[in-house]
Amino acid sequence: MMHRGAQHVRRMAAVLAMVLAVAGCARLAAVDPDALWKIVDIRCVPSQQASGTPGQCTLVDLEKRYAILKDIVGRSQYLLIPTDRVTGIESPLVLAPRAPAYWADAWAARGYVNRSVKRTLPDNQLGIEINSQFRRTQNQLHIHIDCMRDDISHALARHSKDAPGNWQWDTLDGSRYRIMRVTALTGASDPFRVVARDNPNADAMAMQTILVTGAGPSAEKDGWLLVSSGLDANNGSGSAEGLLDHACHVADAP
Repeated sequence: MMHRGAQHVRRMAAVLAMVLAVAGCARLAAVDPDALWKIVDIRCVPSQQASGTPGQCTLVDLEKRYAILKDIVGRSQYLLIPTDRVTGIESPLVLAPRAPAYWADAWAARGYVNRSVKRTLPDNQLGIEINSQFRRTQNQLHIHIDCMRDDISHALARHSKDAPGNWQWDTLDGSRYRIMRVTALTGASDPFRVVARDNPNADAMAMQTILVTGAGPSAEKDGWLLVSSGLDANNGSGSAEGLLDHACHVADAP
């Protein structure tokens, strides 16, 4: 009995240690603005280089210079994180002539969301998003990849046939957003470059948020909707993350 009791105590201690370790990781991400960068730079990239496995990350693409990480928040939320040190939307590196195509790569990674919810969702129910400098907790660029809120997808449907390349103002979830339909996410249509056309310096870009979702069920056929709002706009948001649904309720619909 004494031996079994000792084993039980050891098992309980091990379980408690695991719980505390997980809680510690969650707290680290909450209080350390470099937590994402440390995960990618210290854990994921060296693991990929040494063993060909991504370590704590889901994927590390050394050639395209990004990692995919499952976020601790939500059932299906993933993050695209550069393997280079890039602070965020305000960084001039995102507009460099040979900057990686982060948005196209984030969109290509939406399959991880589908696998998490065990459904293939239409493209207008999936979204990728970046917060402004003043509405984020991490100082390493990261693009959220997750499900859209169903009510927002329905509201955006009125823009599904907009002429490409023109901004249209709309109110979503009580805030003002500009919406543009685009037919590509690379080159001149890269969302960073589109938003930078009328936000030509780092201070202006720092206040912007960008979300991209399918203009219809098939983005390849229907194009994408680029949704943007700045803290400098009247009733602007500086964050579009609230238009995503980290609980992914749309995946539970019949």
